[in-house]
Amino acid sequence: MFNINDVALLMALPHESQGLFEKESIPVHYTGIGKVNAALTAADVIHKTKCKVIINLGTAGSSKFKTHELVEVATFVQRDMDISPLGFKVGETPFDPIPGALHLIPFFPELPQGICSTGDNFEIGTPKIACDLVDMEGYAIAKVCRKMGVQLISLKYITDGADHNAHNDWAANLIPGSEKLLQYYKKMVPK
Repeated sequence: MFNINDVALLMALPHESQGLFEKESIPVHYTGIGKVNAALTAADVIHKTKCKVIINLGTAGSSKFKTHELVEVATFVQRDMDISPLGFKVGETPFDPIPGALHLIPFFPELPQGICSTGDNFEIGTPKIACDLVDMEGYAIAKVCRKMGVQLISLKYITDGADHNAHNDWAANLIPGSEKLLQYYKKMVPK
C-alpha cells in the first residue's frame, strides 16, 4: 500500500474515470490520447508532484483476455515503432539506451498479467509485435517513469476485443471498467 502523497494517478481520458474518482476526491491527471501527450503529462506530473509511484489506470483492447477482465501490465512495448527496413526489430527505437520492452514489478499477484503494446492508433487488427492487450499511452508513461526513476503500476480494464467492433464495445464498457479500476486503486492507496 502507498501513501497518497507518494502517488500520482494517470488516466488517458475522463471517460475512463466516469467521474467516480473525482466524487471520492481522488486527484486524477489526464494525459489525453496518444504517446506524446502521455509522455509530456507523465514528465510534468513527476516534476510537479515529486511522486515516487505513478499508477496508470485505463482501458485496453485484447484478443487474449476476456472483456471485463482486469489485467496488470507486466511489460510495455511500442507497436508503432517500426524501423525494420533498416534492420531493427519492431518496437525497438534505434540508438536508444532504454529498451523496447519495459518490464514492471507486479503488484497484484491475483490478477492476470500481460504484455501491452502501445501505439498511436486504435488497434483493431493484429499488431506486428507480440502482445496480449493494446492501448495508446502506456509505453510512453513507462519510458518516462524509467528515465525519471519512478515506479509504475498499470492496470487495464479490457473493454473490447481489439476488433472491428472495438469502438462500440469500448464506449459501452466504460462504467463497469471505472468501477473496477476505482476498487483496485483503493487497495493500493487507502484513505
